[in-house]
Amino acid sequence: MKLARFMFILLCSLLVAGTLPAQSNRKKLLAIGEVKGFQHDSVSHALGTIWKIGQESGLYDTYIRTDTQLITKKKLDGNAKNLDFFDAIFFYTTGELAMDEQQKADFQSFIRDDGKGFLGAHSANDTFYKWPEYGEMIGGYFDLHPWNQFQAPIIVEDRNFPGMQQFPPTFTIHDEIYQVKDFSRERVRVLMRLDADKVDLKTKGVHRTDKDFAVTWARNYGKGRVFYCGLGHREEVWDRPDVQKMWLEAIKWTMGLIPGDATPRPMPVK
Repeated sequence: MKLARFMFILLCSLLVAGTLPAQSNRKKLLAIGEVKGFQHDSVSHALGTIWKIGQESGLYDTYIRTDTQLITKKKLDGNAKNLDFFDAIFFYTTGELAMDEQQKADFQSFIRDDGKGFLGAHSANDTFYKWPEYGEMIGGYFDLHPWNQFQAPIIVEDRNFPGMQQFPPTFTIHDEIYQVKDFSRERVRVLMRLDADKVDLKTKGVHRTDKDFAVTWARNYGKGRVFYCGLGHREEVWDRPDVQKMWLEAIKWTMGLIPGDATPRPMPVK
């Protein structure tokens, strides 16, 4: 009996010793779905998917919010966490979010100076038009979706970047593709773009004359890392294993867990 009791205690001790450190070492992701503009029905599904990916991978815990209260470096009351607690921030947002000037400065510093991560999904670039520094940081602003939802032909420009390997060089996805303004390849490394040769460039609302319709990109921002993907208007896009793999690897990259070359480069010549 004593031996059995000893073995039980030893087993419990080993389980605790093996489990608790893994839990405490998990990274922390702040996922925000605040909406001050167009209402995307897929926001809840997207945030749930990001949470699920973290749980299944055991890599990170997701703190889901529909406000920006925690985007601050000042100490908060009521057991609320501030930016010092998190390793990256994920946005699926629209409009002018409720952040004061100090919060905006803390947000930029969190990425640029602290070397943390920022990820934006779909309408994250349909956010903070009155804050130009945000547009520069994320890489550009929403400028209509001329083709609405359609079978979008996608070119994967950089299949060596984390989260791109599982995609074929070209593929088609039913989604809503944004046109982007205030965008420059001198700031970001494009990972996916729309195949302009396979869409009607005479469609009403097409503004770009360079045929450069970037869909997914990454960039270094000071010491930190930024990742944006315009896919995700439709819920079923978030259910795709290849898209979920992309987000997992992107989160790992923005948290500095894996390498990835985000050096800007021009559009490849055919």
